Amino acid sequence: MFDQAIFTPTEELKNFREKVHDLAREKIAPQASLVDEEDFFNREVESLLWDHGLLTLTFPEEYGGISKNKSVALCIAVEEIAKYCASSALLLIIQAVGSFPIIHAGSADVRKKYLPQMSRGRKLVAYLVTEPHAGSDVSGIRTTAKRIGDHYLLNGSKCFSTSGGVAGIYSVLAKTSEEKGKSSFFLVEREFQGLSIGRTERKMGQRGSNTTEVFLDNVKVPAENLLGNEGEGFLIAMKDFDMSRPAIGAQALGIAEGALSLILQSLKEKQTSKNPVKDLAILQAIIADAATLIEASRGLVYRAAILYDEGKSNTKLASMAKCFSADIAMKITTDVIDALQVLDGYNSLRRLDAERMFRDAKLTQIFEGTNQIQRLVIARQMLKELMG
Repeated sequence: MFDQAIFTPTEELKNFREKVHDLAREKIAPQASLVDEEDFFNREVESLLWDHGLLTLTFPEEYGGISKNKSVALCIAVEEIAKYCASSALLLIIQAVGSFPIIHAGSADVRKKYLPQMSRGRKLVAYLVTEPHAGSDVSGIRTTAKRIGDHYLLNGSKCFSTSGGVAGIYSVLAKTSEEKGKSSFFLVEREFQGLSIGRTERKMGQRGSNTTEVFLDNVKVPAENLLGNEGEGFLIAMKDFDMSRPAIGAQALGIAEGALSLILQSLKEKQTSKNPVKDLAILQAIIADAATLIEASRGLVYRAAILYDEGKSNTKLASMAKCFSADIAMKITTDVIDALQVLDGYNSLRRLDAERMFRDAKLTQIFEGTNQIQRLVIARQMLKELMG
């Protein structure tokens, strides 16, 4: 009933983690507060991520991807960057999520045409699934795709589209049948007539991530841009979740680690103070609980990722990793804000960082399936195993 996966990182992955950590600390961290405060998409960080090959980790090797441990490497990169800036970490996730239908369901011709545009041409990809009336219920989408000769006409609207206003390519889920759940993915270019960008959302957290509405008004899409077969869209989306949910867990894990480090750094600086704040029981309890929850989160995230890389079923663990990590990130960031009030007072710069991390953590409980949905997935998987 319980999947086993033991993760022993190779020297290559250890070195990879160190390089991403240094990059995040030196180049991304100094801009994190400004990006959050002014609510803008940071093109400098985007270029930095392209330069270091972090936006193509899950791509085929010939298009800039790595040869093995793709999910584990994605989680490592996301975790290290999220310690300093969750918005920047999300850019890695959505690039992997949006490219998944193209890589795993696109024809050889589609991959040959578009993957170079995304890797060497540095085009971002957005994942257009969520709609005003279909969030967690992917099968309830209303966007339609009607076959007319050698093309499809797409009509509908998408919301909360991460990278929607900055992407050059879109993986779009649309109904290809009146039967509920019968949907299909299509590759749509930004330049296709009828595609337009709506408002940019003002979010509570992860403000540096571009999130918009996208409208599709009689968008003419070549039939060869159908990804997979008609009616396979829901199945592709579910497989995509098996890859993306551990990565969201890794993002939440990084946020939690970043928050805990704020307390530890404050304690280190105050250890010579006349008042031995490090001995306060309330602070010790927060530190102990946070450290324990972080280790538990790390175990779930990387167990789920390694199972995915091994081609084994990880649906249950992927949902566990996402749900648990997001919940503990919320708990830890809340506790850290309380602890910093004791340590540094209301106006502490570290407290402002903790407040940003608190808002960023909340979003991890919402996207890629809310945590309420994750609990349903976990229970259903458990009952499925029980019943055979």
